[in-house]
Amino acid sequence: MHVTLRLRAGLPSLRRPLPHRVLRRALARGCQREGFRVVEYSIQTNHVHLIVEGADRDRIARWTGGLCVRMARGLNRVWRRRGSVFADRYHDVVLRTPRQVRNALRYVLQNARKHGVRFAHVDPLSSGRWFRGWLEPLPVRAARDVAGPDPPVARAHTWLLTHGWLRHGRLAFAELPSGA
Repeated sequence: MHVTLRLRAGLPSLRRPLPHRVLRRALARGCQREGFRVVEYSIQTNHVHLIVEGADRDRIARWTGGLCVRMARGLNRVWRRRGSVFADRYHDVVLRTPRQVRNALRYVLQNARKHGVRFAHVDPLSSGRWFRGWLEPLPVRAARDVAGPDPPVARAHTWLLTHGWLRHGRLAFAELPSGA
């Protein structure tokens, strides 16, 4: 499932070091629970994209809600504010085919390019450095970053996210997300 979490209007950018650290820590702590996994993510200025797996839609909804609470508490601490952080409800799309999964992976991992952010290989505010489906080898510098503790994502377990999407080819660093 592809999940999008939108910030409420008027809040600071998420693409800054402190908010990124808060979100990454929240993802690392909540990326794998019984029947729920965050497999990929990207952080944009006013929204977060997630690729998640779950036992059922109810469990995904429950754990996504908990993840939003964890993220909001951390962001409110950093921003020294109170109140809601995310818009009323998250947006989700169920991914049913290998092509949909590949397109969603490309969209999530390369989403910063759609918003005009430039980077050489992988977006540093995404799970791209842990992603194993790149066509090219990961640059040495990014590969060193992977060695750190607590990757903020879990390994995929479903056939669609482990093997199925590969029917349509690995992702290239230069690929643009659809709609870019």
